[in-house]
Amino acid sequence: MIDVQHLESIASQVRRDIVRMVHAVQSGHPGGSLGCADYFTALFFGVMDHRPQPFSMDAKGEDVFVLSNGHISPVYYSVLARSGYFPVSELATFRKLNSRLQGHPATHEHLPGVRIATGSLGQGLSVATGLAIAKKMNGEQKHVFALCGDGEIQEGQIWEAIMFAAHNKLDNMIITIDANGRQIDGDTKDIMGFEDLAPRFAAFGCDVMHMDGNNMQAVVNGLQEAKSRCGKGKPVVIIMQTEMGYPVDFMVGSHEWHGIAPNDDQLASALAQMPETLGDY
Repeated sequence: MIDVQHLESIASQVRRDIVRMVHAVQSGHPGGSLGCADYFTALFFGVMDHRPQPFSMDAKGEDVFVLSNGHISPVYYSVLARSGYFPVSELATFRKLNSRLQGHPATHEHLPGVRIATGSLGQGLSVATGLAIAKKMNGEQKHVFALCGDGEIQEGQIWEAIMFAAHNKLDNMIITIDANGRQIDGDTKDIMGFEDLAPRFAAFGCDVMHMDGNNMQAVVNGLQEAKSRCGKGKPVVIIMQTEMGYPVDFMVGSHEWHGIAPNDDQLASALAQMPETLGDY
């Protein structure tokens, strides 16, 4: 049984990590990171079968995660550290010179938990399909989880990967789309948006479902349902509704927090809205 209240407590600390990391260097992407904190927490602390120690690049015998929209690295680094991949104290090095915690996840510094450099939008999902087909070829009954942004899916490579996954019946894949309706230049609907994502993914041959990404119980239920839909000949796609910057009151409702850092007063206001539960780094 997954303890949802415990996950909510972890997610609050993860959100504190995010705003503190970005504030410290006045650089980074807090909006999408905050909005996806419940998803990452539920995945790494409740749903996904993974081994932080010892870390293995080949991920044999365990579930694997790919962050395709790699700019939301703050939330990724926080859950990796908090779940035991590397010391929590290392979060203080985020985006600093010689840090393993670069603005986008990278592999050349050998940061445990990161198996592929991502952030060149559209490319991570292709890697995830490769991992999924490899697990099938190896006879592994494990899952490949991938997260993409709804702005990211304006990249044509995403749809090539979806077409490949469906054609090859990669039914061990759970692809989540962070549908917050925002991207760096504005609302997705004003730039190159889709009125309804579900029928598009269904037309490509995916099993599509919806999930409230800012409600921990709904996230846990959604991810568990997605796992139950695997093994039936189709990749599973979750359309996850989130709010960029959630739950910080002055961040929600705007695309502007996609990639700017809070000042000192804004940091204090944000932290006051998110209880410290595990201890700040």
